[in-house]
Amino acid sequence: MTFVDRMIGAAKLDPRVYEEVEADESATIQAVAVVVLAAVASGIGHGIGSLAIAHVARALFMWVIWAGLSYIVGVYLIPEAQTKANMGQMLRAIGFAASPGILRFFRFIPILGPMLSFVVGIWTVVTMVVAIQQALDYTSPVRAIAVCLIAWCIASLMAMVFGAMLLLSAGSLFF
Repeated sequence: MTFVDRMIGAAKLDPRVYEEVEADESATIQAVAVVVLAAVASGIGHGIGSLAIAHVARALFMWVIWAGLSYIVGVYLIPEAQTKANMGQMLRAIGFAASPGILRFFRFIPILGPMLSFVVGIWTVVTMVVAIQQALDYTSPVRAIAVCLIAWCIASLMAMVFGAMLLLSAGSLFF
């Protein structure tokens, strides 16, 4: 299966694609490419001025954090009997789950763009659930949804703490 076929299959929620990229260690670079392409498309959709290295770096950082949290929660907190995964498998599956994000390129289109961006956001959450279900060998999506919710809560808390630390450190520069 080609890189583009994998991206389309991932966006179509095809579990076989997630199983394939999970097992293919050479697909890690492709997963990085999906995350970068989605970040660049989103940046362009916001306008050329917002397309920056920082935008792509943030997307890559969040991808690794999300995969790590999903791995820890799924493997150590709420595994099923057959759950067996490693961080590389999570990175590949979740990386390809970002495939719908490429459509954020069209965010600049009046009226349609914001609606499309909203739909892509929901679509991406669904692809994440499928990716997590496949990577962790869950028998139903219920546990994968729980992993997503728990990982999201932890990531949100981390973001708030990190943001507060940045504000406090910036404030100390002025006092």
